[in-house]
Amino acid sequence: MDTQFWDEMYRSRDQVFSGRPNGVLVTEVTGLPPGQALDVGCGEGADALWLARHGWQVTAVDVSRTALERGAAADVADRVAWSRADLTVTPPPAAAFDLVSAQYFPLPRRPGHTALRGLLDAVAPGGTLLFVSHDLTDLPPHREGSPDPADYYQPAEVAGLLDGDWTVLADETRPRTVPGPPGTHHTHDTVLRARRLR
Repeated sequence: MDTQFWDEMYRSRDQVFSGRPNGVLVTEVTGLPPGQALDVGCGEGADALWLARHGWQVTAVDVSRTALERGAAADVADRVAWSRADLTVTPPPAAAFDLVSAQYFPLPRRPGHTALRGLLDAVAPGGTLLFVSHDLTDLPPHREGSPDPADYYQPAEVAGLLDGDWTVLADETRPRTVPGPPGTHHTHDTVLRARRLR
């Protein structure tokens, strides 16, 4: 699932996702004081735009130029910095964000957890990590030649890698607040919300 894969997916139709923010993001972030947010794998930008409209300054990162161009066409462009980057290769700035949100972002496992540690390090002291995935039990059996969900970090695994600098506020599986995309069978999310203490 490289840059070419994602660009081709977004170019294959006028709009890939619903345009609505992810339900877990809305639930978990409502009530937090706005600050600097990093939207990891922002896609067409629904989460970034929702955050911006609720007072956040957002850095929205994706590997797909097509997806970023769609998000940048919205009315709050001055509150969102759209950035084409591969966060598995180039980590974001350390301790720079009050919120790091990874919603269904396929973060591949790497030796030493380098890419994951880059995302964790990006959370400022007092800031929040929100890492959300589909519940693997909702997914169909893995087919040869397709991406294997087992190759990517899951929220509970990330929670297990957090040290004493963090407090875990939620590490659970819960029903989705809105139905999954058409043609999918996602009925539950796995959710990690953690606060960096120092």
